[in-house]
Amino acid sequence: MNKTLDQKQNFLKGILKENPVFVMLLGMCPALGVTSSAFNGLGMGVATLFVLLMSNVVVSLIKSQIPNKVRIPAFIIIIASFVTVVEMVLEAYIPFLYEQLGIFIPLIVVNCLILGRAEAFASKNNLFSSILDALGMGLGFTIALTALGATREILGSGSIFDIKFVGEDANTFILFILPPGAFIALAYLAVLFQRLTPKTS
Repeated sequence: MNKTLDQKQNFLKGILKENPVFVMLLGMCPALGVTSSAFNGLGMGVATLFVLLMSNVVVSLIKSQIPNKVRIPAFIIIIASFVTVVEMVLEAYIPFLYEQLGIFIPLIVVNCLILGRAEAFASKNNLFSSILDALGMGLGFTIALTALGATREILGSGSIFDIKFVGEDANTFILFILPPGAFIALAYLAVLFQRLTPKTS
């Protein structure tokens, strides 16, 4: 029973208690750079989740085979391999999203969230725990980026997922789809998240 509860907490921590964006403030470059719309936030979140999950799986499986002296370079090569896969798939099948995300796709390689989970968790835990950790952290990151993108898109464009719900002549706060609006929206959402998230010891 305790083991099941621990695994549940392992999964949920990335969504709530240790949310990468709203609590730990990790991955700020993509969080602020690509979230001018909900779709962009969702796309970047899913791409990052995939890389995080696959990296955790591989690191957990081969951790005993990697010498300590080359541990970090080995993790970066593993992460870069999956980022290349994501980049090629997006370019081939979702070219408009590939163009929107631009340089932020290859920058997933240096996202401190992914390298941090490989080093701090996957390299020290079994495969199942590493998968749950990656899914929780990845979902938390995806939810945060999608929420940030949706907030900016609603306030700045009067739409969500490119579906307009106000007239063309309606007043919108264009500031929110500009870079300064990303900081403002993130700050308010982080405060709101902290207020709404149950406090646990």
